[in-house]
Amino acid sequence: QYEVVGPADPVFAVAGEDVILPCSVKPSTSVVDMTVGWTRPDQKDSLVHLYEDHEDRNTDQIQFYRGRTKLIHQELQRGNASLKLSSVQIFDEGRYKCFIQSKSWNDDTTVNVKVEVLGHPPVITVDGFDHSGGLHLLCESEGWYPEPDLEWLNSERVSLSSETTETHRNADRFSVKHTITVHHRDDRIHCRVKLRHHMLETLIITT
Repeated sequence: QYEVVGPADPVFAVAGEDVILPCSVKPSTSVVDMTVGWTRPDQKDSLVHLYEDHEDRNTDQIQFYRGRTKLIHQELQRGNASLKLSSVQIFDEGRYKCFIQSKSWNDDTTVNVKVEVLGHPPVITVDGFDHSGGLHLLCESEGWYPEPDLEWLNSERVSLSSETTETHRNADRFSVKHTITVHHRDDRIHCRVKLRHHMLETLIITT
């Protein structure tokens, strides 16, 4: 009894880069003589890639995927029907179905793709002093997807709490803006923006 398996967790892709959507047959058997299809069940024209009768047949493929999808034909002999998707865009986020069909059986699996857009490095601006001599700092970073986390850290890398936080969404990109007041003059203050395992950070020395 064969089954089609995909990843248990979402596949994370960075906009502009390539990503592999895993899909394979267990136990391993060649799928060269079978039909392998990738679809987007959430799109009305759902075909992302079709391999049938030993060749790719992408005449009905969603326009947006033209020239961006690839099955590795030598991997098909090992039961590996993973799809390579080039130059990922936000539109690629969503659920994909990988189905494999032979004359005697068929099965499918779902791959959940999450897309990340890395924004600009944070910019720190000095925004004046308060009445007790505290230094107002503003940190902003734009161009992210999904919404990133922004935090301030002192020279010991301890997190400092922001006084005001703002998030703006422009089309499908997020920008974040946080302010803080610093009372120690000889401090190194870091502003760090994080999105899952991606991180950008800027330092200001407030001597």
